[in-house]
Amino acid sequence: MLPTIQVGTILIDDQPLIVQALGLETEPFSANWRVVKAFDSFALDRKIHTAGWNFFFMASEVKVMFFGALGAENIQNALKRILVKVRRQDFNSLEVTAIVAKRFLGVPYATVSVHSRHIQEGCYLDSAEQRRASQSAIEWAKN
Repeated sequence: MLPTIQVGTILIDDQPLIVQALGLETEPFSANWRVVKAFDSFALDRKIHTAGWNFFFMASEVKVMFFGALGAENIQNALKRILVKVRRQDFNSLEVTAIVAKRFLGVPYATVSVHSRHIQEGCYLDSAEQRRASQSAIEWAKN
């Protein structure tokens, strides 16, 4: 059973080093992504800073729209579509920032919005090449 997704949910790329170093409890969501349990973004940010790491927030928002009722399965499918888009940016986490249900001419639809996040030890955000190399090294170590 997939976890419940709501505004404030944090998803993290499956990186054992980060999860173990920060003592996070996670549960599987999709492929290499896991949902962080028992933390909202503010509490997780405090925990990360206490460990001497940083939790970056990216200003650009990624949205996906779907037709139909605002149900758990539709939200999870929308989030999986977002994960495909976000994967190209090589950030290791994301935060669900909005889930909005609307109607147009009586047809229900909803949008799910997320912001990319990145957890790392340094105080300056790594370049795209550094993030990509780090991600490749992690994937190689898993195999």
